[in-house]
Amino acid sequence: GIDTNIPFLQNILAHENFVTGRIHTRFVDEQIAELVTSEAARRRFVEPVGDEAAAPDNGFAGARVDSTDPLALFAHDAQVKKSERAATGETARWVPFLTGPAGSVGLVAPIQGTIVSIDVTLGDEVRLGQQVAVLSAMKLEHIITADLSGIVRAVSMSVGDIILEGYPIVFIEEADVTAGAKETDEAADLDHIRGDLAELNDHRAFIYDESRPDAVARRRKTGQSTARENIAQLLDVGSFKEFGPLVVAAQRSRRTVEWLRERTPADGLIAGLGSVNGDIFDEEHSRAIVVHYDYMVLAGTQGGRGHYKQDRMYELAHRYQIPLVLFAEGGGGRPGDTGTEGGVGLDTYTFTQFSKLSGWVPLVGINSGRCFAGNTALLACCDVIIATENSTIAMGGPAMIEGGGLGVYTPEEVGPMSFQVPNGVVDILVKDDAAAVDTAKKYLSYFQGPVDHWEAHDQREMRHIIPENRVRMYDMREIIETLSDKGEVLEIRREFGIGIITALIRVEGRPMGLIANNPHHLAGAIDSDGSDKGARFLQLCDAFDLPVITLMDCPGIMVGPDHEATALVRHCARMFNTGANLSVPMFGVIVRKSYGLGVQAMCGASSMVPFFTVAWPTAEFAGMNIEGSVKLGYRQDLAAIDDPEARKVEYDKRVAASYERARAVNSAVYFGIDDVVDPADTRAWIVRGLKSLPPALPRTEKKRPYIDTW
Repeated sequence: GIDTNIPFLQNILAHENFVTGRIHTRFVDEQIAELVTSEAARRRFVEPVGDEAAAPDNGFAGARVDSTDPLALFAHDAQVKKSERAATGETARWVPFLTGPAGSVGLVAPIQGTIVSIDVTLGDEVRLGQQVAVLSAMKLEHIITADLSGIVRAVSMSVGDIILEGYPIVFIEEADVTAGAKETDEAADLDHIRGDLAELNDHRAFIYDESRPDAVARRRKTGQSTARENIAQLLDVGSFKEFGPLVVAAQRSRRTVEWLRERTPADGLIAGLGSVNGDIFDEEHSRAIVVHYDYMVLAGTQGGRGHYKQDRMYELAHRYQIPLVLFAEGGGGRPGDTGTEGGVGLDTYTFTQFSKLSGWVPLVGINSGRCFAGNTALLACCDVIIATENSTIAMGGPAMIEGGGLGVYTPEEVGPMSFQVPNGVVDILVKDDAAAVDTAKKYLSYFQGPVDHWEAHDQREMRHIIPENRVRMYDMREIIETLSDKGEVLEIRREFGIGIITALIRVEGRPMGLIANNPHHLAGAIDSDGSDKGARFLQLCDAFDLPVITLMDCPGIMVGPDHEATALVRHCARMFNTGANLSVPMFGVIVRKSYGLGVQAMCGASSMVPFFTVAWPTAEFAGMNIEGSVKLGYRQDLAAIDDPEARKVEYDKRVAASYERARAVNSAVYFGIDDVVDPADTRAWIVRGLKSLPPALPRTEKKRPYIDTW
């Protein structure tokens, strides 16, 4: 390489006068001739000289430098040291850094810092892994341990010294020191509970049911489970990780910390991550978030910190597309929190964040007991509301009603299931908390994907469900049960809009949505409630990529002034707009009546919209009620017949002819449907349809802005 002054500096360091300290300001001038003389290549570092046996007791074995000045003794550029180690691939902290006593190597500082303690002295024996020194840097203490066993031959630093990165603290000569060496620390007791952990455990103890026996006893009196029992039943064992369990209500100006810790654990809102149905679905598809208001804490009211936790959970659900289950029981806003005095009261993001999840992730709402105000608002935004028989759900509770001068009511009078089920507020009514959780798990499973194990009914039964007598009644739900895998039908909103049946089902393990006309109500005609119910269900299926089966037996859209007074014109149009704009495939099956606009509303406004449309032999096609169409179309012809009996004979003949033309086997010759099939082959058609579809692409954004709450 290029010439440097390194030989000149080495000559200075090696000069006898420099070593003995006999130098002065003109030392270099007087000795310049000798100092610039280049001899054979030297080592870069100073070398020990003299008799090692006569080494001074500082441990440096007669090194030719001032042993009282560590920086002079070990002066070496740290960057050079790093480069040399990098070039050799060496990563260990032990390196032959600066020359110490012969045969020893230096234990260097990993970072710059201050020496807090030196735990060995000259001549000590140390073992691999033994603590040698403690170094403080950035308010943290770093324990420096021996990377080899041996004997301490030099200690280069003292307590309080500032040491640079890469500079040695001690020098150790490698040796077998198993006999007589200092004992290293014994292995830690893995079962020992340290003080800090014991303190944490003491604080966490307040969140569990065992610490609240009185509150649990009150739940038992009402026949309800605790929040933590519900979560344990919902989530797979060991999967729940709670967020914010140590949070307490924001009432420190009114209560002691101890009181709050005991009476307001988690601020009355338990939230976290887990998995649901993990025994059926893989980790990706079993992911779930649970948010559970705890009625045992201040009646499940909404505290400021509880809102803060919810915002966190809803943001995570949105960012990582995680399904969410909400247990909503609670009394609404909490007036007792402090530190929030004043303000407009409209700036919480909880309701915004939750509403934005609609159509992006499945939202499952569960209620047991009393649910009012803000708790109800969140519940009502869910895709499905599952409620127990003891539920009362309302936008305003008794206190709000009385405060408005509107009367005095008990909570159970405000929003009982006797009208919140038939009016469509509640989608699925169950007996108790355990049934609610089981139903939620089943509901969520339809949005988690297909299952491997399923069992089909004997499809030959389908041939005998609809009687040959065209006016004889039958049960549409029997068709649904037989068509679906065994045990895989979950009906939604059974008691509302009863002219249309909506259900989640599986066919060969694949989840699907199903809508069907119910001939037991208005002969299957579509009214306002039925249209609202069917349209919302189609939105739900479309948002989450569930193919739809539509089973049609519809004499049309319901007529008459009473039905028109329900705004039927607008309501029935929802079925057209929603069905026509579905992105998921629809499979159409006409089982009996296919009359006019009613059936078109059931299949996206045209029989050509579904992936296929097939009919059973019992199906019949007409633009309207056949008897009415004969009277309307042949009015003048019939009126021209004077004899009433002859007129009746002609009318019956024309009706019979119309019915014959309307039969599926005769109508199919004009196309408009894809085939007339053996009812026993219906399931096979659906399976083939499913297998003919491309897989649904992973979604990076919503398909629909939201799912209509109604």
